[in-house]
Amino acid sequence: MLVLPDRDAAEEVAQALGERFGVEEEPRLVRDALAGEDDAEDAQWLVLLRDEDERLDAAELDAFAEEWDGWREEP
Repeated sequence: MLVLPDRDAAEEVAQALGERFGVEEEPRLVRDALAGEDDAEDAQWLVLLRDEDERLDAAELDAFAEEWDGWREEP
C-alpha cells in the first residue's frame, strides 16, 4: 500500500506503477480521510496493489512513493 498526499498524486502513481514496475493489475485508489477531518483537502489517498509473487522490491517502492511525497506501508 502506498500513501499519497492527494488524488492527483495517487492517479499518477497508479499509472506509473505499470510503466516502471510492470504491474499489470490496475491498482485501487482509496480516499483515506484523516481522523476527525471532513474536508476533502485533508484526505490522503491510498494506492492498493497486490504483489502475491513478491516481485516488487520494498526499497524501490519506498523511493518511488517518495517521488510524490508519499510513503509505503505494509497492509
